[in-house]
Amino acid sequence: MVKDRDIVIFGLQRWDKFTSTITRNTAVEISKNNRVLFVNPPLQRKKFLLSRDLPFVKKRIRINKGIEDDLVKEFNNLWVLYPKMIAESINWIKNERIHSFFHKRNEKKYATKIKEAIDRLGFKDIILFGDTDMINGFYLKEHLNPDIFFYLLRDAITSADYHKRHGTRLHPQLIKKADFVVTNSNTFESFARQYNPKSYFIGQGCDLELYNINNKNIVIPDDIQNIKKPIIGYIGALTTIRLDIDDLIYIAEQRPDWSLVLIGPQQEGFTKSRLDELTNVHFLGTKKPDSLPCYLKAIDVTLNPQIVNEITDLNYPLKIDEYLAMGKPIVATKTSFMEFYFSDCTYLAKTKEEYVTLIEKALDEDSPELIKKRVKIANEHSWEHFVKKIYNYIEETVKINKE
Repeated sequence: MVKDRDIVIFGLQRWDKFTSTITRNTAVEISKNNRVLFVNPPLQRKKFLLSRDLPFVKKRIRINKGIEDDLVKEFNNLWVLYPKMIAESINWIKNERIHSFFHKRNEKKYATKIKEAIDRLGFKDIILFGDTDMINGFYLKEHLNPDIFFYLLRDAITSADYHKRHGTRLHPQLIKKADFVVTNSNTFESFARQYNPKSYFIGQGCDLELYNINNKNIVIPDDIQNIKKPIIGYIGALTTIRLDIDDLIYIAEQRPDWSLVLIGPQQEGFTKSRLDELTNVHFLGTKKPDSLPCYLKAIDVTLNPQIVNEITDLNYPLKIDEYLAMGKPIVATKTSFMEFYFSDCTYLAKTKEEYVTLIEKALDEDSPELIKKRVKIANEHSWEHFVKKIYNYIEETVKINKE
């Protein structure tokens, strides 16, 4: 057990993101025994100029103006930093030397803001934890000089167009810098071991306290209460890079007697799709993370209709454990990871036609026994278990450093 340490966490995921995130849940779990500083990514110039109406951008602008605090205490041992800065948007720069020059400038400003927060909190001998971000954290080990730096690889991040240009070059170098690397899939472990032999697959976690099927305080909200049953639902960001709109349209058109409920923020591809024209499709919008189990309780069959690509094929979807924890039947796209890790407790579809067939099967087969089985599987994936595995590698690294 690692106790009474000062731990600084950075990564791609914002604290104030719509959905439950790996970084946030890990930070909360670590803070039960240690002091934690969660560092948000800096506001990018492009977002500042072109996306000023987004709530999180508005918040960052208020912070930069001094209207709101940049360092916020969220829990007893956990503080969240919203760096008071604007990072230059440099990903478009193709030349490596020019990009590197501006990259170093951005990171120096970023590190300065983190150092100021560390000093304000009185943190000493920090452990630095990086989560799948080689753009905003590449030089932090050099700037912050931590006792230990470890890295979590949990997504095929460099398959995304934005990260492909420079991330393909930077990512292996960052992995190599780490004292150890933890991953949420065997494939990512194999990739990381090419650059760092101390790379380990440790799975993932789930907030079992929030997603607790026996919690009597989980009450179905009014805006889903009166939607016609059966409800076939998806909870998460509605993004065209990950989700197959055609699958959803096909499900809704083939079975007009089903209600298709989609909960989460929408990208333009969803707002302008044919889904919006179908009377049995219900967009309920963005909800507070703490309310998501209440919506999940009303859903009869849950979905994860992913497009199979480099990003999704090896990805460990956090929502699968959340669906399981609430005992819900799951019909998901048959990706390599889902087939390897969840084939015995989910229904996996390769085509839109299979989606309809498997949803029907899930509705027909659901039983108290299957519900118990799903909950049991989710209970093996707690954030406590996940963080304990990280602690083991931290303790091992401390021991080696002392020798």
